[in-house]
Amino acid sequence: MREVSTGRVVIVGAGLGALYAALKLAPRPVLMISPEVLGQGASSAWAQGGVAAAMDPADSTEAHARDTLRAGAGTVDPAIAALVTEEARAHILDLTRLGTPFDRKPDGGYVLSREAAHSFARVVRVRGDQAGAEIMRALVACLREAPSVQVLEGVMATGLRVEDGRVAGVEVALSGPQGSAPLLIRAPAVLLAGGGSGGLYALTTNPPRIRGQVIGMAARAGAEIADAEFVQFHPTAIDCGEDPAPLATEALRGEGAHLVNRLGERFMPAVHPDAELAPRDVVARAIYAQSQAGLRPMLDTRACLGDRILTEFPAVAGACARAGIDPTREPIPVAAAAHYHMGGVAVDSDGRASLDRLWVCGEASSTGLHGANRLASNGLLEALVYARRCALSIAARLGPVQDAPEIVLPDLPPGPVPDPALVARLRRAMTEGAGVLRDAGGLTRCLREIAAIEAAQPDCPALLNMTATATLIAAAALMRQESRGAHCRTDFPQTLPEGRRSRLTLSQALALRASLEPETT
Repeated sequence: MREVSTGRVVIVGAGLGALYAALKLAPRPVLMISPEVLGQGASSAWAQGGVAAAMDPADSTEAHARDTLRAGAGTVDPAIAALVTEEARAHILDLTRLGTPFDRKPDGGYVLSREAAHSFARVVRVRGDQAGAEIMRALVACLREAPSVQVLEGVMATGLRVEDGRVAGVEVALSGPQGSAPLLIRAPAVLLAGGGSGGLYALTTNPPRIRGQVIGMAARAGAEIADAEFVQFHPTAIDCGEDPAPLATEALRGEGAHLVNRLGERFMPAVHPDAELAPRDVVARAIYAQSQAGLRPMLDTRACLGDRILTEFPAVAGACARAGIDPTREPIPVAAAAHYHMGGVAVDSDGRASLDRLWVCGEASSTGLHGANRLASNGLLEALVYARRCALSIAARLGPVQDAPEIVLPDLPPGPVPDPALVARLRRAMTEGAGVLRDAGGLTRCLREIAAIEAAQPDCPALLNMTATATLIAAAALMRQESRGAHCRTDFPQTLPEGRRSRLTLSQALALRASLEPETT
């Protein structure tokens, strides 16, 4: 394998956490690894709701932390919830300073939305459903002006090099259709900020490349993974045949939109006292049940928004237009889709993983904030808080800033890329066996299918990263013999009295997979 060395901190990813960390590391030299053109292909840019923060004087960080604990169904770390919610306001003010055009009231205050499981309107937004895109646009503009940051576009990380128990660098390859042979970039520190795992499922709201690769490469290097079984399914993906599925933001329900079925019946009031604003796992299972019963669930915005949806929620309106849906005259068909992975690489309060010289922030990490069911709009907040904390921790570890020249990629010959048929097969297996509803039989079949997919293309690191994360999700789900938050076992419907986080290495998950008795014919 060819090698190059750099004195730069390598950041894997180009979403909110990656960009914010790079800016917070300045003037320390940084090398960002981005599979797409900077600002494209990241889940952050697709985030519609906004950033949760107690900005109203009547609200409080303590109330925000309590809501986070309640939504997380018993596995949130209270200290982490307090830490993150306490920092939230400062990051909203910082993003404003960096150019994010948050919605403001005539008196200068922030326009705040209420989303599911929040006891208060505290989601700071941009033009209704444009928060992620506008925050990313502001940060990309700042990054383009930062002389300390080099961005390698069209390159993706495929592995970590571990030597003497510490991360020594990142293996990368070209992300184009032909792929490339791997290249090792040796570096003093690595920050993983490359997204979650939603694309491992057949129906997802995540960008096409977000398929668990970053968690998988950390796991293959030996990092500990926490809470892998907790995958959040967004209740209201627009069910129009697109892949990925467009999102109908939760803010619509915050504005008063109702869920109905094809018979025109509201079904959420009978399910939960908070009806449409119940926690996401509750709403997702109700949507899924309506779909399974052939009752075609839909989101009706006509009474609460009418024509305003066209101007106040342009992303939703655009998705509807592409699908031939007029939300001012008809309800929007919706389905539960894989949206956010609460699990990820286990990190401490400074974002440090179990491997030395490795830090992780954003959806690829598991900090203890989200528990079994992420509170709406806490995802972008966590990415901001931990991007900064990772940057401070890395700076403290590396000491004084030293100049580092930009690296030049050598020519690389073509290399293996995942077989699209195998990726589609993996996504079907995860949806069928480790989806909204789970049981031992389905999870066992899922793990066997993942093993068969691995065996079909064993020389492709990008595919092995996906199957590693899929294995961890299914194995952790099989081990958790209860229902809690987003993890619902039909064969273990009860919730155990004590909530515990799960921790698992890939070797342990593979041992479990290998122990499953072969299927008899």
